[in-house]
Parts: sequence; structure tokens; C-alpha cells
Amino acid sequence: MRRIMPVMLPFLFAICTSAPLWAQDNKPTWPIPSELKWEAINGYPMAYRDAGEGTPIVLVHGSTSDYRIWNAQFSDFSAAYRVVAVSLRHFYPERWDGTGTDFSIEQHAEDVAALIKKLDLGKVHLIGHSRGGAVAVEVAKSHAELIRTLVLPDGRIEMPVSETAEAKEAGDFTKKVIGTLQDNLKTGDPAKAAEVFIDMLSGPGTWAKFPEAAKEIVLVNIYSVLGDKGRPISTCADVKKFDFPVLLMTGDKSPKKFDFFFTTKCGSAASFLRR
Repeated sequence: MRRIMPVMLPFLFAICTSAPLWAQDNKPTWPIPSELKWEAINGYPMAYRDAGEGTPIVLVHGSTSDYRIWNAQFSDFSAAYRVVAVSLRHFYPERWDGTGTDFSIEQHAEDVAALIKKLDLGKVHLIGHSRGGAVAVEVAKSHAELIRTLVLPDGRIEMPVSETAEAKEAGDFTKKVIGTLQDNLKTGDPAKAAEVFIDMLSGPGTWAKFPEAAKEIVLVNIYSVLGDKGRPISTCADVKKFDFPVLLMTGDKSPKKFDFFFTTKCGSAASFLRR
């Protein structure tokens, strides 16, 4: 039998004891609600709600929100499907102050893809709302093998567009809304910042009509907007590679600028997405 040299013992001890320390680094340092599970995903303890059986649906929330934004749909969907509603990196249940360098559409997309793989979900119906639509599109671009269908209710997707007055107005809309919120948060009054943000997005008086539960979701996630530095561009060539059904959704009460991105960007690609 080959003997282990004494000089190797400290090295082997370090290797054997480093794995538990690694795992500890990925554990959440904040409370996880009892209805949630979590997995260590790309070095972050990613929380998610998981219920039901059958073909999987993965729900991705947008800005200033979290997995709870899907509560109304979750019970209905999980009656016939396996449903996973994620809370993206640095959203509730973490209470984040907006500092750090690991917050981006691309990072969130890699996290969602890694979670789908870790849970061994196979191909999923991927649904992304608002900013979550941009996350879902990045998942589809980089991990098309994971997508069964792609559904984008009011999905905020950046695509090339001809430089017209209408295009400039639509493009400036998002920058103004997010920029104003980021500036207002620096005043130290998150409730007022949230009110201005929601009213700019959906019309004057909207925030006042929000139920308290909806206000709480926005307020607990409000500082995540400070981490939103930019969004990736998707080209017509990107979306034409999709070999799965894609559904774009908007409604009568949706911000009107959202509809511009669905109906005028990328011409033939928009027709392709609507099929």
C-alpha cells in the first residue's frame, strides 16, 4: 500500500474541509419564507416557489417585484403543470441596497437557465413579464434547448429600430422612468420614489389605488433599480433563430410605449414572433 507523505496531510485536510465552507458561502443570510425553496445557483442562493406536476412552467418577474407577482396565476397553473416562480438575484427575500456588480439581465438569464438545469426540468414554458421578458429572451438566445415556448406579457425587449421621432420617444420613455426612479431613491424616501415611478409608468393616481400587498412588493424590491445599468440588444437575426412558439402579449391598460416595441420593431421579425 502506498503511504501518504506527512507533508501532504495539510494539503489533503484543506481540500477535504473546503467543500463545506464553499457550501456555507452560498447559503442565504436572510430569512427564506416557508413557501419557498432555494438552490445555490452560480454562487448565489436563488429562491423559488415550486408546486404541481407535469410539463414545467417557469415564471420570471420584472422590475421592483418578485415571485409573489405571480400569486394570482400560480395556483391555477400548478393544478395542471409543474410551476416554478423564481425570485431573481438580489430581489426579495433578499433585502438589497443596490450595491454590487453581479446584477444584470445577462446574469439573471444565466441564473434562470442554471436553475432549470439543476431542477432537471427539461424544456419549459418560459414566461417573462416586463424586465423579466428581457431575461427570458436572453435565456432563449443562449439556451434554446431549454425552451418549449416563450411567453412575453409586456416584455421589455431592446431591439434595433429605425431612428424616427416615434422610436426616439419610445426609447426615451424607459430611460426617463428608470432614471427618475434612480434619482428619487437617492433622496432617501423610497415610498415617494415608488409613487412617482408607478404613476409615470401607468398613469397619475395608480400608486394610490394599489393594494397594500402590492405596494409592499414594490417597496421591498425598490433598490434593485439602482443595479439596472443597461439592457442587452436583441437583433432580428437572434429572434429568427428561435424554433419554438413565441407569444407577445400586451393589454388595454398596459403602458402604451410597450406596444410600440411589439408592433414596429424589426419588421419581419415582429411578424415571425406573432405567428
